Amino acid sequence: MIKMLLISLLALIGAVALALLIKDNPGYVLIAVGSWSVETTLALLVFALLAVFAVLYFVIRFIARLWSMPRSMVNWRKHRKEEKAQRALTYGLIELAEGQWRQAERQVLKYAKQSEAPILNYLIAARAAQEQGAEDRRDHYLQLAHQNPVQADIAVGLTQVDLLLSQNQKEQALASLRRLYQLEPNNPQVLKPLGKLYRELGEWNNLIELLPKLSKRKVFDKQTLDAMALEAYTALLRDSPDADTLILNWSRVPKVLRDNETLLLTYLQKLRDFGRDGEGEPLLRSVLKRHRSDALLRMYGLIKGPDLTRQLIQAESFLAGHQSDSTALLTAGRLCLRNGLWGKARSYLEASINAQPNSEAFMELGTLLDKMGDRDTALACYREALRLAPCCEPPVADEVDVVEHVTPAIEAPEIVKPLSADKPLDAASA
Repeated sequence: MIKMLLISLLALIGAVALALLIKDNPGYVLIAVGSWSVETTLALLVFALLAVFAVLYFVIRFIARLWSMPRSMVNWRKHRKEEKAQRALTYGLIELAEGQWRQAERQVLKYAKQSEAPILNYLIAARAAQEQGAEDRRDHYLQLAHQNPVQADIAVGLTQVDLLLSQNQKEQALASLRRLYQLEPNNPQVLKPLGKLYRELGEWNNLIELLPKLSKRKVFDKQTLDAMALEAYTALLRDSPDADTLILNWSRVPKVLRDNETLLLTYLQKLRDFGRDGEGEPLLRSVLKRHRSDALLRMYGLIKGPDLTRQLIQAESFLAGHQSDSTALLTAGRLCLRNGLWGKARSYLEASINAQPNSEAFMELGTLLDKMGDRDTALACYREALRLAPCCEPPVADEVDVVEHVTPAIEAPEIVKPLSADKPLDAASA
């Protein structure tokens, strides 16, 4: 509008200036062609030329409008359909939010082909079909979305994964996520559900390979990522089919996790299961010097190291400053049994019971007393071990109270001096 006003104003100013210029001297023009001639003033000729130009301009413009009218009609109709498609998409989204699944599906499909972004219509239709339990229609709409010219494989794929997971179809969702991962391996929206599915389906090797990328992209918070790493490596160790594979899997564990109690105990227990627990004794000894815990102390008494005498000396060193530690006393007692020091083993086990009655100490003491011929006291120890075991019910009222058979409160024995490697062990020594 402003442009037209400026043009009109400039034309008016030009006309006035031209009129003033030719007012006193209109000029003279003679045009002769053969025997035909035209005489006129310059001013009249100029106005005639301007009039002819104006007429030609409007005639040409009119013809151009007539020529382009079919195309304009097509564009107008297309624009009108796009407006209808946009309204249908809006109404479809509202009905989807209200839980009107069937109406939402119909609305978004009505003008899907005329929509500026038909992929959105098909994705909404797929979700509406999913809510109606129509998996065939859902898959059909997703296929139509994939065929859309717009490159939106990730958006379509993630929607498909979300729909599959809502139906607990985890294997199919995992297959889709693996395909998306090949397309965009650094997309957090792909990495997050992929990591979760690997964890839920127990695909620990795949999860371990994915952990560095999950950490780099900050897909999960540190606490969640640490829990995932611990669970993955623990399961990897637990599922090792043989000792060599177990040791190889342990070498894959990051150094920052190797002092973790749960992980370390899993590794050591598996070594025991394979009869290779001696290979874990140096590792456990090293960890115990840095990090003392009852669970690790207990394991130290269960594994059989390459040098039992040295292992006993090490266990007794853990009693320094902890003479009333029930677990440390139990560990020392067990290692005394392995070294054939029955008298010292009995003292340690009774001291462990006096410090804190526990099922394992009673069981070990019962086994020792049985070997020493004290069957009645051994039987009482077994009964007490069963009573204290978490999985067992309390004993009946007439059962013998084992406390009557166990030596009254005994102080923890003094830490023994290092034993000579060539000194024979007497099974009956005190």
